[in-house]
Amino acid sequence: MNQLNLCIDIDGTMTEAYDWIPMANDYFNTRITPEKVKIYEIHKILGIHIEAYNEFYRLHGELMHEEVRIRIGVKDVLDRLYENHRIHIVSAREDRMKNVTEKWLRQHEIPKHTLSLLGTHNKVSKAQELCCDLFVEDRYENAVQLASYGFNVLLIDCNYNQGHCCSGITRVMNWLEIDDYIEDYVQICKYSQIAT
Repeated sequence: MNQLNLCIDIDGTMTEAYDWIPMANDYFNTRITPEKVKIYEIHKILGIHIEAYNEFYRLHGELMHEEVRIRIGVKDVLDRLYENHRIHIVSAREDRMKNVTEKWLRQHEIPKHTLSLLGTHNKVSKAQELCCDLFVEDRYENAVQLASYGFNVLLIDCNYNQGHCCSGITRVMNWLEIDDYIEDYVQICKYSQIAT
């Protein structure tokens, strides 16, 4: 079987997408619910300036990342995938979040080969460097950009990423669907090699 290079985002992909809401509501005295999170930019959802959100994140970002829950199925699926494929965790988190990120991954016993904290949403060059076969992502704009460079993207469904899925992007509802998709993808790759 072909070994795949799987690139996987963290926030909203491996983690629950809306766990930041209670802390933000407390801090900003708002009443945001998951149903209201229709766009990715949290400051716009909260109706505040980006600088105010950045200050909130500076003060509480580590705690949010430490306490966020893991999505159902992540651990089991990644354990299976790790046996035959390479797992590259690729996040837009800043490098200053490295300790809390590694702590969270250890706590949840997430297997990985590499961890990249880019400090930017532009993940194309890292995907190229890692020879990415499939990228699992929650941010719609990232998915579109990656697909435009020829990467296959699994976009995990969230309220804030409901745009049209162009060629190269497949919407998945949960980690069981991700597991099924990758299993089918491997079989297609095997069949293609046999056919040639």
